[in-house]
Amino acid sequence: MLIGTSGWQYADWRGVFYPQGVAQRRWLEFYARSFATVELNASFYRPVPRATFEGWRERTPDDFVMAVKASRVITHFHRLLDPEIPLQRSVEAARGLGDKLGPLLLQLPPNLPAEPDRLRSVLELVPTGLRVVVEPRNETWWTDEVREVLEAHDVALCWADRLDQSATPLWPTAGWGYLRFHEGTGEPSPSYRDEVLSDWVIRIDASWGRDRDVFVYFNNDPGGAAILDAIRFAELAGAAGWPVTRASRPAAETNCDVGHPDTAAASPRLK
Repeated sequence: MLIGTSGWQYADWRGVFYPQGVAQRRWLEFYARSFATVELNASFYRPVPRATFEGWRERTPDDFVMAVKASRVITHFHRLLDPEIPLQRSVEAARGLGDKLGPLLLQLPPNLPAEPDRLRSVLELVPTGLRVVVEPRNETWWTDEVREVLEAHDVALCWADRLDQSATPLWPTAGWGYLRFHEGTGEPSPSYRDEVLSDWVIRIDASWGRDRDVFVYFNNDPGGAAILDAIRFAELAGAAGWPVTRASRPAAETNCDVGHPDTAAASPRLK
């Protein structure tokens, strides 16, 4: 199980996760000492050059994996129509990560009703070997036809939690899984309560064997809630018998020396 957060550059994480002495330009290296994966959201809002991805590849440990959110041009502006050029550009840039490239996330707008034929056309353009996860946010997508499209392409339906409730059907549509935590009801807000996180471990257990990859990202970033919840989820999943990638507070939170990423604690790359 690969566990991390949705993004790493949040100003209010300074003092909660990032010590005051660590420059923001070094936050990725610092993050990668405690987590082996992250979900990139910046690529949704604006193009990220391939050179930037290549730089992130060089700055992170060998076992690091970055999931990449696809451009909103594909999903929100074109609404899954005419995806060839923006999809090609997104994938070509993200390839700069090399073997550290994880799944490509297609998050659909809430006002886009089910369009299984459009989705099928997009998925048919995805290069072989690139994992894709789709997060619909309109209830009209919960049909057998949509599920069949996802299963036919080994594309994961993104499971999502919002306010301690599943926002999606729990369909295991691929040989691997993907789960996003958006907002919990714990204290302090928007944290998650242990019983909610434990329930999600049970749900994952029911759908995937422990030799399968399951990507888990916490998007409830305010106040560092995502960091703390990701660490706690890793503890709960590990206690349940899952092999998990590293997810911990820095070994020395007051040590501001961020060395070469090869010195980071290693965790096995799951396949």
